[in-house]
Amino acid sequence: MIKTFTAAAAAALLWSGASVAAPTAYTIESSHTYPSFEAPHMGISFWRGKFNKTSGSVELDEAAKTGSVDITIDATSVDFGHDKMNEHAKGDDFFNVAKYPTVAYKGKLVYTGATPSAVDGEMTLLGVTKPLKLKINSFKCITHPMLKKEVCGADAEGDFNRADFGMTKYADGDAGKVKLRIQVEALKN
Repeated sequence: MIKTFTAAAAAALLWSGASVAAPTAYTIESSHTYPSFEAPHMGISFWRGKFNKTSGSVELDEAAKTGSVDITIDATSVDFGHDKMNEHAKGDDFFNVAKYPTVAYKGKLVYTGATPSAVDGEMTLLGVTKPLKLKINSFKCITHPMLKKEVCGADAEGDFNRADFGMTKYADGDAGKVKLRIQVEALKN
């Protein structure tokens, strides 16, 4: 009787473990992910730029409503659509890409319903790491029509002051405020 009970308990334990879903890993699709930003320019207009090269990963555990984000942005790929501005932005006054060629963002997904609504994370810019919360405006996963595998996409945004990261040139008052927007797509591994 004890052997039968032990075998049944072991089978139930194995069965319950098998039904628990593991987190799902996704790889950032660099050709569909472009972090962009908006910042004041001399107090008379706003310049908008983007980064053309991004890599990283996302992990989702829908059952537990948890997940993580690990993104690396190639700062040398900054693009304002203006060659002289791109070169100036890569210099010591701004991104200093010779010393800091990447910007990193790592965080935990926050769920307030069926899908993530925010990311509590940290951004590392110019070697300085500070908290940066991103609001997720939209999030959706589908089967990619051409690749026939799951792809998830999101649109997220947040604000920060670049002076907090040591990018202080022309950053007095409101001049240091940056609006960050990220469109991201990631393919299931």
